[in-house]
Amino acid sequence: MALTDITRPTDVSMNTDLYELTMAQGLWESGKVEEQGCFTAFFREAPFGSSFAVMCGTAELGEFIENFRFTDEDIAYLAELEAPGGGALFKPGFLEFLRGFCPQVDIDAIPEGELVFAREPMVRVSAPMLDCQLLETALLNIIGFQTLVATKTARVVQAAQGRPVAEFGLRRAQGPDGGVAVARASYVAGCASTSNVLAGRRYGIPVSGTHAHSWVLSFPTELEAFRAFAKSSPKNCTLLVDTYDVREGVENAITVAREMEAEGERLSGIRIDSGDLAKLSAYARRRFDEEGLGYVKIVVSNDLDEHTISSLLGQGAPVDAFGVGTKLATCYDQPALGCVYKLSARRDGASEAWTPVMKFSEQPYKRTIPGVQQVRRYMDTAGAPVCDMIYDPDHLMVEGECRGHTLVAVNDAALVTDVSEFFYRELLVPQVRNGAAASPREDIEVARARCASALESLDDAYKRFLYPQSYVVGMEAGLAAVCDELVRERMAATPSVLPWKAK
Repeated sequence: MALTDITRPTDVSMNTDLYELTMAQGLWESGKVEEQGCFTAFFREAPFGSSFAVMCGTAELGEFIENFRFTDEDIAYLAELEAPGGGALFKPGFLEFLRGFCPQVDIDAIPEGELVFAREPMVRVSAPMLDCQLLETALLNIIGFQTLVATKTARVVQAAQGRPVAEFGLRRAQGPDGGVAVARASYVAGCASTSNVLAGRRYGIPVSGTHAHSWVLSFPTELEAFRAFAKSSPKNCTLLVDTYDVREGVENAITVAREMEAEGERLSGIRIDSGDLAKLSAYARRRFDEEGLGYVKIVVSNDLDEHTISSLLGQGAPVDAFGVGTKLATCYDQPALGCVYKLSARRDGASEAWTPVMKFSEQPYKRTIPGVQQVRRYMDTAGAPVCDMIYDPDHLMVEGECRGHTLVAVNDAALVTDVSEFFYRELLVPQVRNGAAASPREDIEVARARCASALESLDDAYKRFLYPQSYVVGMEAGLAAVCDELVRERMAATPSVLPWKAK
């Protein structure tokens, strides 16, 4: 089911775009098997109009690499593929190379739950170029989607202002793998539970759920349905009250609550899934309180997201918990992160020095940052992040030239800042070394706690939904100089031609 499931390792290597394999064959045939590459994965713009994203998927990278193998079945399939111009697409020698292939990679990544910002490396992969290339598609798939979901969840949880949020988007998720990934990422970012039983079993996430409208419709009356469910699940009894009429449903729930009290049980709550949620929740709260049933919780659902939740609470809706499905599981307003994976340095062999490389484009924002990149997060005395610096250890400014404490903003070269007054920590940490997990898989609760702490420490100006403050990500001055030099060299080698003077 999940791509890193050890019972189906073949799904890992074959979950790729064809051009990764055709490029790998070209590198193999060109004698570049030993040539080294350093790739970074990053996004250019934070999703959902936010200033940040929540890193997720990192914990799966170790298993991903250790399971990356080509089986005889895989090789047989690839051998059958034909090139558009005729003949076999892949050469027998290359397929034999794949048969014994084990990626010998080093991977450093920002840990799950940490905040990550536009343009900075989320993941850095160093290895033979061929190995790096074969990993691209699946790696982006793992971290890109989970980071997107975690970011959406963080916004939803923030809007809920401490009230529990249950994720139940499995039926609307993008396939079985998507549903499991959503449950996992949303829990890291703060959801209290998931409806996904498989994810609950696999990752130890709390599961929640009671009954649907079909339960009510399968009985002659709503009251009979409520009574039957209360009898069946007295310790897990939240009644869905909007099958017919919410006000009538609330009255029936009050009746059942009284009957449960007589049996020494308590009605957990009600759920409202349609109508004016602010108005109806207020009605329900008033009626339960009037009846001395203040312990009964009110849960609302129905295409909720951070904006509708903010609106409900802004109207004073007395809601105790939220059920969020479609708009979280599908990341409804932005279904892709736009994560990319680019070569930033290369060398002829493992003993050689790295040469920084840079992708150019007619669209300046698509230019990449060169070098073997690391990230420092600078914080004030209270531990709140103030800016992030991308640097290359090989190009740190030497003593006497700020010692690497001068930051040049990635998107504004005129914004130069001395960050020497702040303390910092390194963000990219080892995940894989020489093709094996660098440490045991991190417990999901550790990532969840890290996320909560990171969000708590971030200034509210960066977390607001409307026009959040832009967080500064910059290059260390030495790396900025390398970037500038590469641009100048490129411009000198290929002088631009004005459109109206083109021949």
